Amino acid sequence: MTRKELTEQIFTKKSFLCVGLDTDTKKIPQHLMEEEDPVFAFNKAIIDATAPYCVAYKPNLAFYEASGIKGMIAFEKTVEYLKKDYPDHFIIADAKRGDIGNTSAMYARTFFEEYDIDALTVAPYMGEDSITPFLGYEDKWVIVLALTSNKGSFDFQLTEGGNREKLFEKVLRKTQEWGNENNMMFVVGATQGRMFENVRRIAPNSFLLVPGIGAQGGSLEEVCRFGMTADCGLLVNSSRGIIYASSDKDFAEAAARNARELQKQMEAELLKL
Repeated sequence: MTRKELTEQIFTKKSFLCVGLDTDTKKIPQHLMEEEDPVFAFNKAIIDATAPYCVAYKPNLAFYEASGIKGMIAFEKTVEYLKKDYPDHFIIADAKRGDIGNTSAMYARTFFEEYDIDALTVAPYMGEDSITPFLGYEDKWVIVLALTSNKGSFDFQLTEGGNREKLFEKVLRKTQEWGNENNMMFVVGATQGRMFENVRRIAPNSFLLVPGIGAQGGSLEEVCRFGMTADCGLLVNSSRGIIYASSDKDFAEAAARNARELQKQMEAELLKL
């Protein structure tokens, strides 16, 4: 999906919501465990309920790999369902891959050729040759971890070098030498608040994938105030706050209500542009 196509979806649907499919068999409604594929049954119901209110879905690979081959079959079925029934939705594999060049090339082949998804989260720690193999695919996106929402982000990301440049700032500057605004996004956690000003100083027009809204306490209004661009430039992710809104048989309806509530807040923010 191109940047133009993604932006058109955002303004058509008046939403920049990404629904995280962090599907845990220990948390999904127990009546679904009677299904042949409980994870896919849950995902399908969540997707059908929330599709009108979001522009993207983000399955987190850890939740599928934890169930071995069964989990990966559920992941593949979820991707196929989205591509067939909701082809206008942006699909992000949250896999946080990143390794030496030839290994990264295999990861890129897996997600961009085999699964044909739109975007993949990538860890930048190993440098240029770990990221550039992902950038050779037309209309595919690399989403680089820059400033995350977990408390451990202080351990490395916010440390300063000799020129007082924080590590996440160096990541933002350096990676833009390899990619551009049409094939590279950055993960910036919603809990980082006014740090979005620093991010936008270095990456003024790049799309940002923003986790941490809802269950993790991030403020949508603050993210938009400091992070929004003329064409929005944001994909704000909510996982637990939507998909686990209910653990009963009304789980899909509850997910739809929470997604719709976020979409309405996003519509109000877009009207400020």
